[in-house]
Amino acid sequence: MAHARSHSSHSQSQPQPQSLAAYSLTGWEISFLDPLRDHRNALIILNQPFSFPLLDRLWHSSRWHACADGGANRLHDLLKDLDGKDKRHLFTPDLIKGDLDSLRDDVRTYYSSRGVRIVYDHDQDSTDLMKCIAALVEDERAERHVEQNTIVILGGLTGRLDQTVHTLSLVHKLRRSRKRTFVITDDNVAWLLDAGEHRIHVDHTLFGPTCGLLPVGIDSTILTTTGLRWNLTDHPSSFDGMVSTSNHLVPEEPVVSIKTTKPIWWTMELRPLAPIQGPSPQ
Repeated sequence: MAHARSHSSHSQSQPQPQSLAAYSLTGWEISFLDPLRDHRNALIILNQPFSFPLLDRLWHSSRWHACADGGANRLHDLLKDLDGKDKRHLFTPDLIKGDLDSLRDDVRTYYSSRGVRIVYDHDQDSTDLMKCIAALVEDERAERHVEQNTIVILGGLTGRLDQTVHTLSLVHKLRRSRKRTFVITDDNVAWLLDAGEHRIHVDHTLFGPTCGLLPVGIDSTILTTTGLRWNLTDHPSSFDGMVSTSNHLVPEEPVVSIKTTKPIWWTMELRPLAPIQGPSPQ
């Protein structure tokens, strides 16, 4: 059901609102699309298409860069002949990791010549994305007493449905150990809001107009929102009931507030990105 409104009826069998008094308030801002800001971001590139303007912003706002197996093919091929120029050397990842069944020989040879760490992991009980996250955790432990990086996953919401569901499932579970994990494509950005109250600062030049609240991986939740075109007040949301899809951000509202009794996915449409202003790298 799209455009869920707060005046929708409730049935007696639907769950009742739960107290959020014990839950903390979490603030959110999508700063990783601004390469001029100071960041502790870790970028993981998956084997799905992406544009150069999006890559450029994410890369320069991240301090750690990894390709999950065939993600290295995507990076390599996009940059090899970009507007008639070879820009591969300007975007050299720290790591390529996975079972390497998708990594092409020419791509492996090129990045090996650039000194990139290429790690074969045969574990068939973990995906290439999971292997890259494990490598990030190891690197963070080696630094000691350093704040966690924000994980930014490029890809994971398009292509094969089973892989998309894996992305949603993995991020759902990561909420127990990682403070902030985002998934982004050229179409949208999404992340999990844990039970509690959230304040999301929205840059309307980058995001909109559509947004959604998706009860994936839970039986149901109770939602209250402000700052949306169609707000909710103590409204149940579930796959068997109401799902707030195709809602709209309000340009006059710089902040969206969301209260949820269970973890829920929040997604915003990403507007077409302009190239980063400044001298073009050679």
